[in-house]
Amino acid sequence: MFKAKRILPLVIALMMALVSMSGLSALAEESATVTQDGVEYRVEKDSMGEMLVPTDRYWGAQTQRSHENFLIGVGIETMPKEIIRAFGQLKLAAARANHALKPEKMTDEKLAVIEQAATEVINGELDDHFPLVVWQTGSGTQSNMNANEVIANRANELAGEKLCHPNDDINMSQSSNDTFPTALHVAAVVAIEDKLIPAANEMVETLKELEAANEGIIKTGRTHLQDAVPIAFSQEISGWRASIEQDIRMLALSLAPLKELALGGTAVGTGLNAPEGFAELAAEELSKLTGKDFVTSPNKFHALTSRDEIVYAHGAVKALAADMMKIANDVRWLASGPRCGLGEITIPENEPGSSIMPGKVNPTQCEQVTMVAVQVMGNDTTIGIAASQGNFELNVFLPVIGYNFLQSVRLLSESITSFRVNCVVGIKANEEKMSENLNRSLMTVTALNPYIGYENAAATAKLAFKENISLKEACIKLGFMTEEQFDEVFHPEQMAGTK
Repeated sequence: MFKAKRILPLVIALMMALVSMSGLSALAEESATVTQDGVEYRVEKDSMGEMLVPTDRYWGAQTQRSHENFLIGVGIETMPKEIIRAFGQLKLAAARANHALKPEKMTDEKLAVIEQAATEVINGELDDHFPLVVWQTGSGTQSNMNANEVIANRANELAGEKLCHPNDDINMSQSSNDTFPTALHVAAVVAIEDKLIPAANEMVETLKELEAANEGIIKTGRTHLQDAVPIAFSQEISGWRASIEQDIRMLALSLAPLKELALGGTAVGTGLNAPEGFAELAAEELSKLTGKDFVTSPNKFHALTSRDEIVYAHGAVKALAADMMKIANDVRWLASGPRCGLGEITIPENEPGSSIMPGKVNPTQCEQVTMVAVQVMGNDTTIGIAASQGNFELNVFLPVIGYNFLQSVRLLSESITSFRVNCVVGIKANEEKMSENLNRSLMTVTALNPYIGYENAAATAKLAFKENISLKEACIKLGFMTEEQFDEVFHPEQMAGTK
């Protein structure tokens, strides 16, 4: 590519000379090609001049410039597919709105081929034509132009002539400054509603089944990693379930602000070059395309510069990640062992756990959850800092915000599903171990507080621990109760409040 770039002026001069001598039409002129290092190129033009673009790619000059100027994370940290899909949807919605409002410019003929080209983008058929990385201009201008050029060139191919222009037709009534925030919101809503919430709901249902299956099993509770009063295992599971249910409610609350779109604000929020009614009609079309109830933002100056809706929504994503971290840690603590840990539950044995220790099995699904959780928490920091950088009329950290937000949602959705399928459904209570730990716990002495008082109960627990005797033996030895009195009031299995 660099060799091609260095010889670009000479190649273009030669190609133009050949075109001039042959008297080719404008369309034929653009299809003239040259081969360099085994790659066939065509000439594309933008406002800055001419560029060589691989002939098997629909992108144009502006995309090529970005592709060559931002060699950062190439092939790895490319613009998320969710953003590309959203661009296809918003370009289609914009074309339909323009057709209704400016039919003399967005003709039936243009709309027909744009619709087909944009639909191919939405369906992922043109993914190979979106090569740009996240680390580009902070407004996402090059990705907006990537969509404009790909849709225009594909539409022209379908039309059999140069019918559509990337800026004049595909970008009609828009600018990068309102399209990228719109694509970001569309992608975020779809990801949360279609991936994350369903994954969380499935986890809730699995936990409900686990909760029901473990009714009546009493175990020792734990606070500060120390023994506490008894709890039913089903109660412990209900805490996990309720946490995720609360997270789902918070995610749902975050969707309404995300469904307000910047489209129609154009460059600075004034709506310059967008016809009256475009913002509302484009939002309606996007709603039809996505099945989501999008509306136009009531204040486009806010919509272009502030990313508070994304920060708020990612806060709910982070809350779910934090709860998943807690649940995964509980599971691996409870399953620790198999002989020298708590060992109160067993979990599925999915893989060998050690390359040197035969028979070792590790809580690998718990570990993937906790790693994903810390990634989401790190992404939240990035998003928060990036969102604070809205200078005057535009935030210029949009690609990194989108990249981190969508990574969080994707990773967390897939992590929850993996954890549920490969671990949670197979959790089994070790009732024998739970009963043993319950009966050895010193904190069941709390049941004696109403009868012998806090201070005497504390003395009983300390003596039992010091002399390695039972609470009953310690209480009798200290003269606080008789054996009969102790047996009458001391029932650890009833302390969980389940009877």
